[in-house]
Amino acid sequence: MAKDRFVETYSQGVTNIRKVIVDTETGVNYLLLSSNMTSGCGVTVLCDKEGKPIVTPVKAELE
Repeated sequence: MAKDRFVETYSQGVTNIRKVIVDTETGVNYLLLSSNMTSGCGVTVLCDKEGKPIVTPVKAELE
């Protein structure tokens, strides 16, 4: 079974939705925001206070 490229690590809200999604290949964290998932949403890279992307350490898969 293939590993999912993006995984949801945090979710908040039912109508005002906020989700943190992590790229399992790069570890980069993204924030998804929507006031209604049927009318569109926004996605942005999460950054630390110095403006650098927040990266979650990713374990390399053994072959």
